Amino acid sequence: MNALLDKIVADREKYSCNVKTLGTASIVSPIRHHDFVKDGQRVLLTGDIEMLDEWEKRLGHKPSFERAGPHEKIFHDPAWTRAAIVTAGGLCPGLNNVIKGLVEILSADYGIRTIFGIRYGYAGLAPEHGFSPIQLDADSVDTIHELGGTVLGSSRGQQPTKTIVDTLERMNINILFCIGGDGSLRCAHEVAEEALRRHLSISVVGIPKTIDNDLNFVGRSFGFETAVAEATQVIRSAHIEAKGAFRGIGLVKLMGRDSGFIAAYSAMANPVVNFCLVPEMDFEVDGQNGLLAALERRFASGKDHAVIVVAEGAGQRFFDGADERDASGNVLKKDIGKYLKRRIVDHFTAKGVDHTVKYFDPSYTVRSVPARGTDAIRCYMLARNAVHAAMAGRTDCVIGNVGELYTAVPMALATIERQKLNLSGDLWRCVMDATGQERLFAN
Repeated sequence: MNALLDKIVADREKYSCNVKTLGTASIVSPIRHHDFVKDGQRVLLTGDIEMLDEWEKRLGHKPSFERAGPHEKIFHDPAWTRAAIVTAGGLCPGLNNVIKGLVEILSADYGIRTIFGIRYGYAGLAPEHGFSPIQLDADSVDTIHELGGTVLGSSRGQQPTKTIVDTLERMNINILFCIGGDGSLRCAHEVAEEALRRHLSISVVGIPKTIDNDLNFVGRSFGFETAVAEATQVIRSAHIEAKGAFRGIGLVKLMGRDSGFIAAYSAMANPVVNFCLVPEMDFEVDGQNGLLAALERRFASGKDHAVIVVAEGAGQRFFDGADERDASGNVLKKDIGKYLKRRIVDHFTAKGVDHTVKYFDPSYTVRSVPARGTDAIRCYMLARNAVHAAMAGRTDCVIGNVGELYTAVPMALATIERQKLNLSGDLWRCVMDATGQERLFAN
């Protein structure tokens, strides 16, 4: 957190906690019988007094964000408002819940009838791709929350910012909702900045979508909780398979390119995991402090099985060769799961030790299911507050939360860098307690 604060202090103007507005909100909101959010109402970043004091000493003020919610006066006239919704990047549980929530709040609370669904991510805002938008209303989104994925389609890769803003201007769209993760929100930030440069009154508001949970200052991104719940079922199967054979090893690879939150939370949610490997840790496979020796020590202690969970971005230093990237610029990770399976099998085979390895790779399974329980509720709340922020003329922001309170966070701040596990923090300590790997494995 100190390194993050250093970056914020170094460029205070770029990484301000204050959200941009398009102008004075002077139109009386059509919402009735509601406790409105007051202008200037803010929420502190954290309840940690020591952290607040440190930030205040460095920044000159306590870090806080504007509280999200309906405003008594709004900027955009509902009678003239034309909204668009885009889903970009990889799939994630809850995308359809967010789309449904946006459409229902726009139409029910504000009476907006022109709502476009942009097809296949930002490519749908570039005419050369030929993807026509679809019209959305409460009836068309009525049951989409029961489906995984996104009814709008998605894509990776950024389109030219000027082309996107040209399209918004040509279609007379004055509100754009961008549902995406780090890369998608960076693109949305550039779109918002370009619209402001052209003096266009277009609100660009983001909803944080990433099962890796790697955005800063937004609390927990939607879809993460469902992905963890889905992953725990796979871990259960891996444990059953491991226990079904003498010296059985269940090896599960989970999503997490640069951040190991899914692996860490899944290991705690279903604490049958004996080893949890994440991108943030520098672990060994060979030697006395390596994974193979740790497995030997576990079997020597009388245990007849083991379960290993590894995040996809872990152990990348074991691979040679140049990095390849996807259309969004993300480094394509080498397959650490298959690598570990091969190394484990070769190791015990060479020693003449009976063993069985069952390998599970549910990567796309955990992200393509519908949102569940409180995760689905979170999707709706994020959508609701995104609509209220946009109608009040906020732009270049993403909706997050601090505890039970929802906030509007500047996109530049939310995407300042990827959020990662703190290996000295309490979360990782909990993983160590749940797995017990610290007793066998020096990492």
